[in-house]
Parts: sequence; C-alpha cells; structure tokens
Amino acid sequence: MYRGRFAPSPTGPLHFGSLVAALASHAEARARRGRWLLRIEDVDLPRAQPDAERDIVATLTRYGFAWDEPILRQSERSARYAQALARLIERGLAYPCACSRRDVQAAPVGAGGDHIYAGTCRDGIPQSRAARSERAWRIRVGNASIAFDDRLQGAQAQDLARDVGDFVIKRADGLFAYQLAVVVDDAEQSITDIVRGADLLASTPRQIHLQRLLDLPLPSYLHVPVALDGAGEKLSKQTRARALPDDPLPALAAAWTFLDQPMPMSAPRSVAEFWDFAARAWTPRHLPPVPMLPAPAGV
Repeated sequence: MYRGRFAPSPTGPLHFGSLVAALASHAEARARRGRWLLRIEDVDLPRAQPDAERDIVATLTRYGFAWDEPILRQSERSARYAQALARLIERGLAYPCACSRRDVQAAPVGAGGDHIYAGTCRDGIPQSRAARSERAWRIRVGNASIAFDDRLQGAQAQDLARDVGDFVIKRADGLFAYQLAVVVDDAEQSITDIVRGADLLASTPRQIHLQRLLDLPLPSYLHVPVALDGAGEKLSKQTRARALPDDPLPALAAAWTFLDQPMPMSAPRSVAEFWDFAARAWTPRHLPPVPMLPAPAGV
C-alpha cells in the first residue's frame, strides 16, 4: 500500500510554501488510495518554538488534512537513532570529528550549497584538535556516487565526496542530525513515496547513501517546486513568510493552481468538497518540472 507523509518542523507557523508541499503529498496519497502520515521533525530542539506543533496541527486540521496514524515526533525517538548510529560505528562507517563550525565553514562550497568536509578527522582526530571535548559523528562517503530518478525533476546524480564530503549524522551538541533521523523514521513508518519540496532535492543523495549503508528500503521521490517570494528567496520561516490565513479555501485553491493541477468546473464550496475533488483530479504529470516558481501575490 502507498504510504506517504508530511513532516514539518515546529519552528513557526505553516505558510504558503508549507501548504504546497502538504497539499501535494496529501493529494498524491489520497489519489492512490494510500495512507498519509504526519511527522513532527523536532529533532533540532533548540530551534523548536513553544506551541508551534499545536499551531501546525490546528492549521492542518482546519485545512482539511487528515492523517491516518498517530503523530510521530522525532524528539521522542533518540534511542532509535542511537541504535542506527551504533550499527554504523560497529561497521567502521562512522567516526568522531572534533572540527568546529568555523573549521568547516572555511572549506569550499559544493554544488549543493554545502561546505565540503575535507576529511580532517577521518583517520583519527589530529593532535591539534584533541583538546576539544565536543565530538560530532560523521559518515564515510568513500567514493559513493548516488544517482536516482526523481518522478518530477528527472535524473539526479551527486558525487558525495566531491560535492559534500563526509557529513554529520550526530552533532557535537549531542543532537542527531536530520539526515540520519529522517531515513530511520521513513523506514520504520514504511514510507513508500516521499513527496516534498525541491529545496530538499540536494540532500536526497545523502539520505539514499544512509539507506544503503543501513540496509533500509529506498522510497520513491517526487520533489515539487518551492515557492519564491518577491525577492526571489524561498518562502520560509527564516524569510518571514506569512502564516496561512484562517480561511482555507482561497489558500488551497492558490496552492492547487501553483501546482498546475486541473481546475474544477465550479469552485468548491467547502474544504471537504475541495479534497473530494482533489483526490479525483490530482495529476502528477501536470506538475511544473522545475525546482522553484514565484509564489502568487499576497500569500
């Protein structure tokens, strides 16, 4: 059975960009008569805002989203991530790193926008950094070149050593990194299809690398365009994107149009009517095959 998910971070209210990703994943699941899950990705506890999860859940409910299983929260799953890390360490695939953020930020930037780790601690922590008490854990990428076909964006390929380097799977502050948490969660929730924003396209090869090392199933990927504001930046909490309005129907219609989906003969008169239409009309082949698009005015 098809199993999809929407996984917001509780760092602020949902905005139009969030709605586009949620709508695409929910409509795809309903069109394929599958299950749709809600996961709260609060693994980065310092960035989580009080009451943000409650606001997210209330907004999704008001907008007619319905999840088919209890909500999963990453903040409650550290033991599962620790087990995955232990497996990687036992197999010699992960190693401790004493490099500081400043050390890493001095490295060149790869094609995906990340600083390329030089492998400073790969063969042991250098004496010059041994006095640092905090340790991150990094995964060895070796000569891995990851290729996959995105259902919308087409063929993708990334040379991990050239574009990223050995990447962090547990941070020096003791928190598990998103890349490890997300693959463990997707596997344990039996997610078959991931529909999300194209801002995560560049990190997908890292997740596939971890899935292979941990012998986890590889889901299908579909990355929809992200919405840009008037300055050409991605709508996000960091760029102060507006919270979704209280009235759901105009925003749902705007997100549906943004994704180039077939329009109904007459405008839905209720949220329930919108979702009934969306489940029948959703057509992935109509999605714009681009990673980003300007958001409608006023969202």
